[in-house]
Amino acid sequence: NVQSFTRIFAEAYGMPPARYRKEGSHTAFNPAENGAPISHYDVQVRSVPVMRLVTEAHTGSFMDIGAAFGRLFGALAMRGWPVDSTRMIGVYLDDPSAVAEDNLRSLAGALIDGEAPAGLPTFDLPARDYAVLRYKGPYSDMRPAYRWMFGTWLPQSGREVADAPVLEEYLNNPRDTPPGELLTNLYLPLV
Repeated sequence: NVQSFTRIFAEAYGMPPARYRKEGSHTAFNPAENGAPISHYDVQVRSVPVMRLVTEAHTGSFMDIGAAFGRLFGALAMRGWPVDSTRMIGVYLDDPSAVAEDNLRSLAGALIDGEAPAGLPTFDLPARDYAVLRYKGPYSDMRPAYRWMFGTWLPQSGREVADAPVLEEYLNNPRDTPPGELLTNLYLPLV
């Protein structure tokens, strides 16, 4: 009967069926369906000057780029580079919806001003406009912010994506920051 169904459903899903219809996990795929709230993020369009990075290449899951950052910052520390004040930039060269996870290419980068430390490869990002979204939370949960940026903000902005890498700037250190407090700027390159 209806009462039993409602009770059992609420036990299994943590809310009654009517509320689940409006707020359940399925709304992540179509937030506007059934009047569910739509996530909103603050996006600023910024003109960013040329950025020169020293880099460590990474191939494979983007979630595993941390090892490349570890190698890069180890190499910088060995050369006496002030790693505590260095800006960390992830450069994501491939679209994960178009390239197999094992073949995804990215770069762990450290922003430098002037000459690169000897023996480390560099990667130059030209000056351009970026849509910048500040994300707070675990790196593993960024996907909805990217979906919103590409699927909601971009079509409404009147701008177009440039044929250039997406960037992530990591504003605090995951080694001493709880996952829920991590801050990341997502940079979407614009034409």
